[in-house]
Amino acid sequence: MLGLARKVRIESQRLSLRLPVHDDWRQWSGLREASAAFLTPWEPVWSENHLSRRNFTSRVYWARRAEAQGTALPLMLIRREDQALIGAITLDNIRRGPAQAGTVGYWIGAPYARQGYMREALQALVNYAFQRMDLSRIEAACLPENSASRGVLEKSGFKYEGVAQAYLQINGRWRNHVLYSCLRADRRGRTDVGPA
Repeated sequence: MLGLARKVRIESQRLSLRLPVHDDWRQWSGLREASAAFLTPWEPVWSENHLSRRNFTSRVYWARRAEAQGTALPLMLIRREDQALIGAITLDNIRRGPAQAGTVGYWIGAPYARQGYMREALQALVNYAFQRMDLSRIEAACLPENSASRGVLEKSGFKYEGVAQAYLQINGRWRNHVLYSCLRADRRGRTDVGPA
């Protein structure tokens, strides 16, 4: 079944978004390690073997299964000009039936931050989710003080919806998150951003 999985590839102006492959491990682990101080304030605590080849191999197999089963779409961000792996974006928790929704999460390596890459990747993934996967709603959440992530979401057409109390454990503590969504047929117009 896994061998029959579609080859998902989403192209944007500067990036190719694709499923992870085993050969990505060195670039992925090197970028995550070099960006640890930049990433850990916004992420769950990394496991002891987070950067190991074995852990990455499990991630590759999970990505293939999840894509084949339609439950998630985990993609690496590859900069086309030099084939550098610069981050990742995942459409997860895909719900079909009446919901037709999914939740997006992402990270980018410190050297590539604030250059518009994540906005470009997010817009490409949202377009793919609406046009090719027939989803109706994409949700996202981030820490209230993560102004960079909030800016990416807002500039990509996501609207603020509220606050979820104790939403995720981040850096070892239960943290509130601000919630955003992007709708395929959004009639809400521009909304004011909630409190920071």
